[in-house]
Amino acid sequence: MWIAKDWKDYEVIDCSGGEKLERWGDYILLRPDPQVIWNTKKVDRRWRKLNAHYHRSKKGGGEWEFFDLPKEWNIQYKDATFHLQPFSFKHTGLFPEQAVNWDWFGDKIRKAKRPVKVLNLFAYTGGATISAALAGASVTHIDASKGMVTWARDNARLSGLADAPIRWIVDDCVKFVEREIRRGNHYDGIIMDPPSYGRGPKGEIWKIEEKIFPFIELCTKLLSDDPLFFLVNSYTTGLQPAVLTYMISSTVKSCFGGIVESDEIGLPVSSNGLVLPCGASGRWESR
Repeated sequence: MWIAKDWKDYEVIDCSGGEKLERWGDYILLRPDPQVIWNTKKVDRRWRKLNAHYHRSKKGGGEWEFFDLPKEWNIQYKDATFHLQPFSFKHTGLFPEQAVNWDWFGDKIRKAKRPVKVLNLFAYTGGATISAALAGASVTHIDASKGMVTWARDNARLSGLADAPIRWIVDDCVKFVEREIRRGNHYDGIIMDPPSYGRGPKGEIWKIEEKIFPFIELCTKLLSDDPLFFLVNSYTTGLQPAVLTYMISSTVKSCFGGIVESDEIGLPVSSNGLVLPCGASGRWESR
């Protein structure tokens, strides 16, 4: 498993009864997690000293219960600063487990010793965009939500990247990639974090089981003659590491050679030394 273990401003303190107890900077949040199917004794006193608790509804969705939490605050990961706020369906605007991927491709960009162009698809609030830009890449950031792109730009500004070579684009990712192919543009690295289900800005339907493989095939056409990396993240049940390896191997590797590895990604749990699984990633890199 690839573990995001270098956080200082974030921590999974404990997990029990379908919930995870987390520290986000100075604040303690309790949120549901479907992986936590066990019940253990809740020893840490912070189980009883929460700043906010997200309660899941039996009818679907849920709502926040706030005790002493600001409407927004910031945390840092190395040189990056991220703006946080609790919003719908338990999220805060950041997936901390992705830091293990930020470090991986950031290292590749720095070691390339040449200009690197990166395309970040389904880019959310820009964790990967900011990490790639801090490593020295020029980045094209694509998301169908105008609000998420605005949030990502704010994160870039907070991270000292207001004037960095980042293109911020609100668009349907598939249609953008199709246009980039027609325009003859290419990228040295591609990152994608596709949702299980979603809609584009004009109502375009995305169902990952139907769309992900042809989309990876399509994106392979955007890679430069000397690409560095290709990363696919998955939080969808069924897209296990072996499935990611097969898809990337039969598309990217078949065209460019190199190495494909896939694994679960996770976060260390400070109370017991175990690791909470948080999804999977498939990585291709040139030799």
